[in-house]
Amino acid sequence: MAEIAAVEAVGVTKVFGAGAEAVRALDEVSVAVRQNEFFTLLGPSGCGKTTLLRLIAGFEQPTAGEILLKGKPVEHLPPYQRAVNTVFQSYALFPHMTVAENIAFGLEMRGTSKEKTSGVVEEMLSLVKLTGFGGRRPAQLSGGQQQRVALARALANSPDVLLLDEPLSALDLKLRQEMRGELKNLQRRTGITFVFVTHDQEEALTMSDRIAVMSRGRIQQLGAPLEIYERPVNRFVADFIGDTNFLEASVDGRKGEYIHCRVADSLDFLASPAANAAAGAKVTLAIRPEKIQLRPGGTAGTIAQTVYVGTDTNYEVRIADSLRLNVRVQNAVDGRGQYAVGDKVGIEVPAGAARMLQD
Repeated sequence: MAEIAAVEAVGVTKVFGAGAEAVRALDEVSVAVRQNEFFTLLGPSGCGKTTLLRLIAGFEQPTAGEILLKGKPVEHLPPYQRAVNTVFQSYALFPHMTVAENIAFGLEMRGTSKEKTSGVVEEMLSLVKLTGFGGRRPAQLSGGQQQRVALARALANSPDVLLLDEPLSALDLKLRQEMRGELKNLQRRTGITFVFVTHDQEEALTMSDRIAVMSRGRIQQLGAPLEIYERPVNRFVADFIGDTNFLEASVDGRKGEYIHCRVADSLDFLASPAANAAAGAKVTLAIRPEKIQLRPGGTAGTIAQTVYVGTDTNYEVRIADSLRLNVRVQNAVDGRGQYAVGDKVGIEVPAGAARMLQD
């Protein structure tokens, strides 16, 4: 018997407004989030990810379709009667309350005894590594500490699902990177299902068990981080997740498990097929910059630009008058790049590194 999903959207559509001003924020979205999973809704602003989160939380109602929690429809339930809690981008802490009082708030609203509430508060403070901070007020905490308090408050009621709406976006880069690991470890320790909303691809790739990439109210691709990055199904996903070269190519034919493609009459690629393509067909290939290998003294291209980025150097390689390749190469031990502007180079792409896109 299949396990019941922690959260499920079934044919969910959400329309804001009416008539000519109507906006379709979600368009027949169906997705199931597994229990004890770190699940991420990823996409640009306006793609529908936050709308879907608000529907799960109960802050909005679907125009059509169903939201289910553990297999049961919840459209009729207000937010406070759903076994979910939400951590907002702004943290939404009560400034006049202490850290302990903020964490205890939801428990007190449910009539939990003072003795049990006190024990849960201490447990939550320990869980988010803020033991001894219970007497402070939010204004006395750093941004990262405030976020931990918001997480502790949301977890105190032991929800079945924790919803997180871009909770790291207000933090600086270094703290954001630290909190990614903290969030993932927290999810593993508690075993609670996390549904995380972000527009940051790196956040999604580093924390998620699975990712749903969204655009224009629909899920474009759903899968594990490696699958999303290595095997994007269309141009939007390939472009949104990481850096990508897009090349127009013609198909020469099949070669084993790969499609033999030719670019600009000078480059040959054995591409991973995303769809069937007959000889002579025009297709689009996606190739990650780090997959391309440069060789000194070749004749395939010329280094047109170099950009030092610390561990790597990004090269723009001119193949033809109108064709450029972006290539990322790890720097030498002394930190220097391997090529200079004007150098002639060979170009090699391992079989399968180029991916043929469906659209």
